[in-house]
Amino acid sequence: MSLPETVEQESDEIPMQEGNCGSQMQAAKLEGRKGDTLGLGLVVGGSILLVAGTWIAILSNDPGSLGLFAFHPPLQTVAVALFACGILTLQPTSQPKTKQAGLNRHQLIILGFAFPCIAVGTLIIIWNKNIHDSPHFVTWHATFGIIAIVWMLIQMFLGAASVWYGGALFGGGAKAKSIWKYHRLSGYLLYPFFLTTIAIGGGWSSWTTANMATIARVFTFGIGPAAILTGLWSRARPSKMKFV
Repeated sequence: MSLPETVEQESDEIPMQEGNCGSQMQAAKLEGRKGDTLGLGLVVGGSILLVAGTWIAILSNDPGSLGLFAFHPPLQTVAVALFACGILTLQPTSQPKTKQAGLNRHQLIILGFAFPCIAVGTLIIIWNKNIHDSPHFVTWHATFGIIAIVWMLIQMFLGAASVWYGGALFGGGAKAKSIWKYHRLSGYLLYPFFLTTIAIGGGWSSWTTANMATIARVFTFGIGPAAILTGLWSRARPSKMKFV
């Protein structure tokens, strides 16, 4: 979920001349790095395992009898997969044009699709517990979940405030630009926290252990998230954060 650097050209960027298609294509290719394609494949494959496994588990176990709970796992896993897509669209971007395009796609995916999914999924499970007089935050899954949601809201605020209206909320210019690296680092730490929350709920909750075979839980909530995280982290560029 990390927003990129501001779109000013960096010293190590390759200039892209207008009207020179060959130069633009060469610059775009140089943004990639050996292993990025494999990382992309891991993210896509892991996301398919996570989302498909979750949906199949719900749909094959009489979802109508599950009440509102039936919406929670599918919505949350779709949201987390979309978060991965939002991160992927920034990996890598180093040219001014690709940075801006990546930022636009990132915000569309995160704010337009992922956030509504995870917000609705979270509100549904809270409401479901309320109507059944069930206690809140009594499991590790629930505790990790609420921490992740609060962290996510802070993460989104920092990202939006650092780029919207020229980062005016943080003083604009260099002051606002300096915030992005903390937002980016936070995103790369928040994402595995989301995956851990899903792994705990999917791997050890009473419902999944009763309704999913062990091998299905291992692939859906173990191998899937591990592949996504490996792929995303392999495509990251820590050197761009410039903490030192």
